[in-house]
Amino acid sequence: MRSIFFLLLLIISLHAFSEISLPSIIASNMVLQQRTDAPLWGKATARSRVSVTTSWDHKTYAFMAGADGSWKVMVKTPAAGGPYKIILSDGKATILDNILIGEVWLCSGQSNMEMPVKGFKNQPILGSTQLLMDAGNPQIRLFRLERALSRTPQSDCKATSWQKADAANIADFSAVGYQYAKILQEKLKVPVGVIMSAWGGTVIEAWMDQAGLKNFPNIKTFAATDTTKITKNEPTVLYNAMIQPLTDYGIKGVIWYQGEQNRSNPEIYDSLLSTMVREWRQLWNRGDWPFYYVQIAPYGYNDKLGPAAPLREAQLKAMARIPHAGMVVSMDAGEQRSIHPADKAVISQRLACWALADTYGRTGIPYASPTYHGMKVERDGIAVSFDHALNGLTSFGKSLAAFEVAGEDKVFHPANAKITGNGVTVWSDSVRMPVAVRYAYKDWVVGDLYNTEGLPAAPFRTDDWPPAAVK
Repeated sequence: MRSIFFLLLLIISLHAFSEISLPSIIASNMVLQQRTDAPLWGKATARSRVSVTTSWDHKTYAFMAGADGSWKVMVKTPAAGGPYKIILSDGKATILDNILIGEVWLCSGQSNMEMPVKGFKNQPILGSTQLLMDAGNPQIRLFRLERALSRTPQSDCKATSWQKADAANIADFSAVGYQYAKILQEKLKVPVGVIMSAWGGTVIEAWMDQAGLKNFPNIKTFAATDTTKITKNEPTVLYNAMIQPLTDYGIKGVIWYQGEQNRSNPEIYDSLLSTMVREWRQLWNRGDWPFYYVQIAPYGYNDKLGPAAPLREAQLKAMARIPHAGMVVSMDAGEQRSIHPADKAVISQRLACWALADTYGRTGIPYASPTYHGMKVERDGIAVSFDHALNGLTSFGKSLAAFEVAGEDKVFHPANAKITGNGVTVWSDSVRMPVAVRYAYKDWVVGDLYNTEGLPAAPFRTDDWPPAAVK
């Protein structure tokens, strides 16, 4: 009996002074969003007194853990700086050190966001050796989630710890995400933390929560008790495992590169994307943080999912539906035989232009690609006008080869095109009375029209003909 008594005392003693447990994302080396109320949370002994002390202002936050030991506190962060420490205690101290205060961004999507700096097997990243040689900026920190699936929302994620951006760590990190962070850090001169949550070959439905998908009755979700094998493209399973655990963490915004896998349902993709962003923003509860995304690149698809052009069209439509959103056009940065183009630097740069101009208010930085505004049938062809081309358009000395025109027979023919003072005039000797224009409206095509700032025009069509009607 005496030995059992002492064993019980030992268990009680250890429990009373148990070390605070934290989710994976709350750790040493992390970056907290500057000038905000940054959430910290975890577990402690049930109903114990918990304290959190922040070294940047020497302030202590004291509170009681809940009946299940859960706790959450909002700490005020200063302007960018560091390194700092945070001391947490419920009787035994836990120290988080080397913490930076700066800008925090989430990068998510499918394989073109997941593609690491070292590239995929037999699929390189342009300039990867230089990126690896130049790595080592202590002001950039990386947090990379491992692939995971769940039919129920998770409170924590499988992930690497927060890492410094040295060569070994950036090699396995998103090439788009890292280069985006690198540009922001160099231009803003503040620490930047980037969180990578991406999985190749995935549909947007898998990244959405249950509440958002209720607006789409034809999309089937599965109960937590369902015994069928879970797959990465099942609705909600990536959100549950790879997004929900992050929604308490303070971020500045999101960059997104996804869509190739949704070529089978382009008619609802703009609704899906706008719904996903709205739901994510509500869950983060930090207002309409910026959302910048990449229109899928040209590629010679040879599968049954469907053409790419309607999906790109839906992505463009989504920009008008999502407040504080911006779309990067990649029509000049694809590869006919690789769905994973090597040039990720240009994509990161264009995303960073959106952020610097739109989020951080840097005036004079170009960020928006030319988009179709209107057309007028004239005697010598069709005159097309564009938005976001105030200083005009250019092809940088090359012939424009991605335009097509059609007459009332709905047969499209390759068109001649010339840049004018008001846009582009398009015509074809094979079409006497043109009624419709298309630009780069194909799976594989090389975009060749830019504004004078060097941003490529988004693909478009002026018709609304169903595919079956086009000859």
